[in-house]
Amino acid sequence: MPVRPRPLLPLWAAVLAAAAGGLLLTAAFPASAWWPVVFAAVPLALVSLIGRRGWAAVLVGAVFGAALFFLNLSFTARYLGPVPWIALSSLETALTAVMALPLALAYRWLPRLAPGTLGRLLALPALVAGLWVSREELLGTFPYGGFPWARLAVTQASSPLADVASWTGMSGLSFLIVFACASAVELVRTGRLRAVSTAWRGILPVAVTLVLLLALPQFPTTDAGSIRVGAVQGNGPAGYFDEREPYDVLRAQLAATEPIEDEDLDVLLWPEGGVDADPTANASVARTLDALSARIDAPLLISAVTQRGEQYFNSSLVWQAGADNPTQTYDKRHPVPFGEYVPDRWFFNLLAPDLIGLIQREYTPGTAAPFVDVDGVGVGLAICFDVIYDDVIRDGALAGAEVYMFQTNNADFRGTDENLQQLAFARMRAIEAGRAVVNLSTVGTSQVIGPDGVTVDALPADEPGAMVTDVPLRTGLTPGIVAGAAIQSLLGWGSVVALAVVALLVRRRRGHAEDAGLPVV
Repeated sequence: MPVRPRPLLPLWAAVLAAAAGGLLLTAAFPASAWWPVVFAAVPLALVSLIGRRGWAAVLVGAVFGAALFFLNLSFTARYLGPVPWIALSSLETALTAVMALPLALAYRWLPRLAPGTLGRLLALPALVAGLWVSREELLGTFPYGGFPWARLAVTQASSPLADVASWTGMSGLSFLIVFACASAVELVRTGRLRAVSTAWRGILPVAVTLVLLLALPQFPTTDAGSIRVGAVQGNGPAGYFDEREPYDVLRAQLAATEPIEDEDLDVLLWPEGGVDADPTANASVARTLDALSARIDAPLLISAVTQRGEQYFNSSLVWQAGADNPTQTYDKRHPVPFGEYVPDRWFFNLLAPDLIGLIQREYTPGTAAPFVDVDGVGVGLAICFDVIYDDVIRDGALAGAEVYMFQTNNADFRGTDENLQQLAFARMRAIEAGRAVVNLSTVGTSQVIGPDGVTVDALPADEPGAMVTDVPLRTGLTPGIVAGAAIQSLLGWGSVVALAVVALLVRRRRGHAEDAGLPVV
């Protein structure tokens, strides 16, 4: 009869370890931002799966996912109540649970195939780390474009480990963190530390990975001067349920802009939804923007909902006095499901007609590159949750962005950690691409972040204000931008293929052993 590997922990202890791992990992995200706790959270999640079979692995994975997502995504209940929060958190928990099974299978199968030092301390941690990345990739693409919010790399936005993302992209950083943790777990499990003469061999993979994480400097990009940006946070009534009259948000933006109208600006930046009317169809609003551009003698980079035919778009617009405006347009590439459009509306309307009925307007995804040219300066763009999608950041850099300008509206999440978690993504994008980021919200948190991830300028949240900043420009592409997509696919899909190959080889070896009348391990 086959000899089954025993679980490292009894099921009750594994459930507790998974819950503790999920809760600890939540603490690594803003606002707490205790980034070192990932090196406790990840091992807890992994040891809870070692030796688990089938539904037990799914259960443990679900507990980890629930502890992470129900707390981390609690901001979604701020205005719409518990239904969206429970639905999104449950979906992310279910996907996390399903992807716990491949991790458990890796721990079951690979030691049978490669029980030696290289197999246990290198191959197994690499496979486990790759499968963790594949789980992040699944959550970031499925369903309806995915929701890549709680990626492990984002927890390192304010840590010395963040520089690694400029070499490997965010997925590569996640991989290295999990690899270090999984190697440490195997080092303890195999007892390598007990034998002094061989301990160094076991410690080497962990030590080398930690040295890379801590000592690898950010990939250098080239100084290309600066651009003087006026960024205005109007703090207007931009929330979904805010009481307002027509043009109240526009008036708030105009009032907050007045103190800097006499500044020497290269561009004036307003946040997502800073113009609460379509300036391409509203002549009065268009004249107001023309006059503002003329007063400051600089182009505007604004955001508004625009309509073309029967389609609506969440758009960034370059607006300049005396030109045929808008001179350039970028439409948000990833409208938010159940926020900016309703996929399969007929089905979800049966489940929650009151909530679905609130979303009257269906936004169409944009297809243009997230890039505009502002008087010869390449500007990469992201509108709100666009910032969490790798393709938007990568395509902006490849199009020639020398700086990023992210426009967002966090008014629906006042008083929550959402704006800080989104800001962490913006900070990671600055480091990953080696580009400064102007992250501007209607209500906050608004900051200028340098190419090294350090805050250059900031505005207080929930107050109107404006900042005028000489924002550095950079040229040159980092490996994280050039190869990040390939690294993600190699680690994510490559680990799934590797697990399938391991399964095939284990099955073949078992068949040979049974044919020879040998015990199956």
